[in-house]
Amino acid sequence: MLIRPGRAEEMATCQDIERAAGEPFRELGMDAVADDEPLTLDDLESYRRNGALWVAQRGDELVGYLLAAPVDGRTHVEQVSVRPRWARRGIGRALIDHAALAHGGGDQTLTTFADVPWNAPYYRRLGFRELPEDQLTPGLRHIRTVERRLGLDRWPRLCMLRTGLPRPHVALKA
Repeated sequence: MLIRPGRAEEMATCQDIERAAGEPFRELGMDAVADDEPLTLDDLESYRRNGALWVAQRGDELVGYLLAAPVDGRTHVEQVSVRPRWARRGIGRALIDHAALAHGGGDQTLTTFADVPWNAPYYRRLGFRELPEDQLTPGLRHIRTVERRLGLDRWPRLCMLRTGLPRPHVALKA
């Protein structure tokens, strides 16, 4: 598998990956999440131009992507999506680790659903821990405010933090 910066001509494929990755939310009764449209092509292109969009490629196929942005001196993982047929093979972890290393190995944050198995429980296995409300930085507070306005708080959400370099892990599964 190759992780590399996304290319301009791949932005529509990133949208397709996000739509596919959203479908499993239906099984949890979270249709609104599954139906949420991905970022626009212009928004994705902005991340790409800023060096904050990475894709995972197996052969000729894009199988996942990640968006990141600096938030209060940390790398904030804004989106990580993997095609469901490629799930549970270490691709999400590899993308998250790559984003950490690309930004000097510093701390990473993200916001996520607390009770979705492939969200907070998964991120805990990667070394993220929940950040209590009183430890949220101004940037994270702003992100949570936007999420509330979008209606994401219909389901419990939380902020998470991973400090330092990613831990070594087992090689990707075929």
